[in-house]
Amino acid sequence: MAKYKPIELVKSYHGKVCSHSDTYFAEKNGTLYTGKICNPFKGEPTDNQVAVRNLFKQTIANVKALTTEQKAEYAAAFKKYPGKCKSLNGYMFKAEYAKLVAEEETPEDGE
Repeated sequence: MAKYKPIELVKSYHGKVCSHSDTYFAEKNGTLYTGKICNPFKGEPTDNQVAVRNLFKQTIANVKALTTEQKAEYAAAFKKYPGKCKSLNGYMFKAEYAKLVAEEETPEDGE
């Protein structure tokens, strides 16, 4: 007699879950994520939010502009990296983002 094993649709929920919004499902690097968007923000973004968005846009542009040699260097460093990044692209983004944040925090010579 064959064993019947039902398909597990959702393994677990994490965080706050509301009943008034649609649930979304996403899979990234073999991990299933579920969530709900509750009361999305509809106002104008603050100056800090705009600055962070611009920083992310600049980081994405920097990652896209990397040469093949730079990508190879990142790939070699990623193989030795024991951190939380599961993909090379995430590792490159994290490194480029850290560079931009460090540039913003260093004071200018004229100040």
